[in-house]
Amino acid sequence: MKKLSTLLSFFAFMVLALSSTAQRSVSGVVTDGSNGEALIGATVVALGTDVGTITDIDGSYTLSLPAGVDALVFSYTGYQSQTITATGDVVNAALSAGQLINEVVVVGYGTVRKRDLTGSVASLKEEDFNKGLVISSDQLLQGRVPGVNIVNNSGQPGGQATVKIRGNNSIRSGADPLYVVDGIPLDGRTPKASLLSTDIGSIENSNPLNFLNPSDIASIEVLKDASSAAIYGSRASNGVILITTKKAREGKTDVSFGANFGTSSLLKKYDVLSGDEYRSALSAYGLTSGDGGGSVDAFDEILRTGATQNYNLSIGVGGENSRTRFSANYTNVDGIVKESGLKRYSGSINSQYKFLDGKAGADVFMVASHTGEDISPISTNAGFTGNLVGQALQWNPTIPLMTDGEFTTGLNNAGVGATTINPLQLLDAHSEKAQTTVILGSISPYYNITDNLQYRYRLGVNYGTGTTRGSMSKDINVQGIEGLGFAGLSNNTLLTTLHAHTLNFNTDINDNISLNLLGGYEYQKFDFKGFGFGGFGFDDTIDGFDLSNALQNSNNDNRVVFSFADPIVELQSYFARATFGIGERFDVTATVRADGSTKFGENNKYGVFPSLAARWNLINESFMENSSAFDDLALRVGWGVTGNQEFPAGSAINRFGLNGNNGISQENIGNPDLQWEESSTFNIGLDFAILDYKVSGTVEYYNRVTSNLLLDPFVQEPGPPIRAWKNIDGELVNTGVELGLNIFAVDAESVKVNVGINAAFLNNELRDYTGPDILTGNLFGQGSTGAFVQKHVNGEPLNTFFVRDYQGLDENGNSVYANDGEPVAFGDPNADIILGFNINADFGKLSIGTNWNGAFGHMLYNNTSMSVIPIGNLGNRNVDAALIGSGSSLESTANPIASSSRYLESGDFVKLANATASYALGDVSSFKDVRISLTGQNLLILTDYSGFDPEINTVNLRNGIPSSGIEYIPYPSARTILLGVTASF
Repeated sequence: MKKLSTLLSFFAFMVLALSSTAQRSVSGVVTDGSNGEALIGATVVALGTDVGTITDIDGSYTLSLPAGVDALVFSYTGYQSQTITATGDVVNAALSAGQLINEVVVVGYGTVRKRDLTGSVASLKEEDFNKGLVISSDQLLQGRVPGVNIVNNSGQPGGQATVKIRGNNSIRSGADPLYVVDGIPLDGRTPKASLLSTDIGSIENSNPLNFLNPSDIASIEVLKDASSAAIYGSRASNGVILITTKKAREGKTDVSFGANFGTSSLLKKYDVLSGDEYRSALSAYGLTSGDGGGSVDAFDEILRTGATQNYNLSIGVGGENSRTRFSANYTNVDGIVKESGLKRYSGSINSQYKFLDGKAGADVFMVASHTGEDISPISTNAGFTGNLVGQALQWNPTIPLMTDGEFTTGLNNAGVGATTINPLQLLDAHSEKAQTTVILGSISPYYNITDNLQYRYRLGVNYGTGTTRGSMSKDINVQGIEGLGFAGLSNNTLLTTLHAHTLNFNTDINDNISLNLLGGYEYQKFDFKGFGFGGFGFDDTIDGFDLSNALQNSNNDNRVVFSFADPIVELQSYFARATFGIGERFDVTATVRADGSTKFGENNKYGVFPSLAARWNLINESFMENSSAFDDLALRVGWGVTGNQEFPAGSAINRFGLNGNNGISQENIGNPDLQWEESSTFNIGLDFAILDYKVSGTVEYYNRVTSNLLLDPFVQEPGPPIRAWKNIDGELVNTGVELGLNIFAVDAESVKVNVGINAAFLNNELRDYTGPDILTGNLFGQGSTGAFVQKHVNGEPLNTFFVRDYQGLDENGNSVYANDGEPVAFGDPNADIILGFNINADFGKLSIGTNWNGAFGHMLYNNTSMSVIPIGNLGNRNVDAALIGSGSSLESTANPIASSSRYLESGDFVKLANATASYALGDVSSFKDVRISLTGQNLLILTDYSGFDPEINTVNLRNGIPSSGIEYIPYPSARTILLGVTASF
């Protein structure tokens, strides 16, 4: 009874206490911390609740605090938010300068306030990233940054992308930006292994960022101009993308969990004839054969609804002298094409330690990832019969794919040609699996020599290994494999090591001048090697047996063993940077880096890459004191030189290799004078904010000139089979204007709407080049042997299309070409305008966001339409539906296939790349901050392009020169719908 009385007394006391605090009222004034002016419409919210209000015309507010809450969060558009403990009844807040210009931005080997940036740097935080199914980290910023164009090379899950920062900067491959993850520059290659090439081609490479879990990324910075990127010297001419991963918060223990579940389907379909349309076409052409009596959509038969699962778990533990964040991820994506997909297992640890009362410390980072890929036979360099998508598009829609439970082939159906492959049989006969393991790690101890001087050492290791196994049944009628069967096994190993030493000095010389000095030494080593085995001819095998498990049973005369080891590349660098801040008016940054690389000739081992940039904060000048138009205004001017060493190792030396007859032959002629490809960039930008920071943005102009262009001059045919690299005459010039806007369209208590707009206007031209035309743009398929449709020529953009001028059909249904069929320039695949548009709206607990992107002013070449589904197929295979009834006269089925402007199409498009709706449920049981979301990707595309997706780029190399803007039966793009949930504990 005594215990019950005590409990009742305690309960009564708690009720009285809660009732006395529940109605506690606080009031105050919110002002601009720099000038004391009242902030009208500032938001005041009780911490951790939805209880809030906004300030009135005097900046005043009054708010009743809920029980147990003793802190307020003050926020206002363009200002830094504050959290203040309400110790009394009056709580005033003075908000500091806009968070948009005061946020910290990562730059090379350090950080800087955004308002102090002198170079062209775009920064995206986690809340800015694209949402949804993201396999590789570059997809997070697709369509988000002015001047950054990201185009998928394939719709395959985890497929590679072409990433261009401010246009094309090289005439060869290796023009992707440098990726730096937590201070570790990546190699840029992937250890994924390819099998011995057969008539089904070789597998597509994977994205080199697949190993990194996008949910672990805190921010991405893009260094676009030379003044910001020159600190990375010889690897920076294509721009630099800095990726910073998440860390634990000091004094906090955070456990969070997220899961996504979704489905994927085909985004856009090729328009080929249905069974009934095919019969109608046969009748129109007077063809008496070719009707199999059925109706089938072979392309639909190779597709499926892809399922997606994605799970993320992170644990952050933050103490006074140590912080550690652990994370784990599992991703399973079924591709929309059968027998394709990706599974990724990854884990990371990110720790920060302090020793000696904060005088010393160490940062430790490691991520380990294993990716398994199921690969369907879709290769863009396949022969006539080897591509699954091509065979499905070509299949006669009147002939069933199965006959009496067996695959329909020429053996059981006379209407199927000997070279026609049943796509379902190709799926059944083919097996290919790639396993890739990547470990990226670093340890970075530091010591504060004085309060102003810090020494840091960083040891970084990037190790990757890839193994691919595959086989093809001998029953499939693929050239070179039919009757034999094929199996292969290959392995690659990639190892990059980094040793970096830096000294960083910070001081205020006086009240008006601050100084930051950075000096460093860096050594990097790149080692890439591999081996493989391929075998043909398996006599006694069981149906369905994976031949890669019995390579020893292949025919002795049909085995191939290969191995390679690229020459080890070493890069030794010295760099320095000085940053001066003069009051709040001027910032000046000067950098220089000297790189020595074993890739270059004895006479040019080192290259020097300087830069100089300045920022003038016009808003702080006396002549702006009486101006009410701008809240912030700054002018930036920068110049710098960067380099490019992304070309084959060993190109400067005499190299020899073993040939097929066990003899030795020369592969490369040495050039001791081979030197760096250099890009000199001038950049001028204006940063501004108006309407109480409700509108902020940047306008920039740049001019980039790349000289000492590196090329193998024997890319022209005919030529000797020996490579001989040199620096050619001529310059590659990229100029452009970029615009970025951020608009707080609505900032009320219950509704907030933010709009982001970015646009880039680009121009690309090869100038002062006097050598022979550089050929590229190889075509594939019927009528394409040896054909190319692109050239690099003086006075034109890179990859300009040179094709026959198609004039239509003559009275006999044959193609007519102007100028006697001589190829002429017909546009280029480089977009003149790249646009991005995003809008995010918050309605209390409900948030909605959309991201649109588009490109205009460029051409695409439809190699699929030309070579896979031409009119000559009629009677045997399917054809492009646009060829039937498209003119007054029928096209002759004997019309020769030839490359021409007929297959050039406008690449203009606008795409709703993703849209997300999320709702905050708050605390549910023992879970906190529960939020559910629904995300759609590739929801809508507006384009006149007839192919799968104008945003897909099929990259093929002609002697190391990449094509651009050509589509040839790629893995098609998918539309994805995801349901997600996140929570913390």
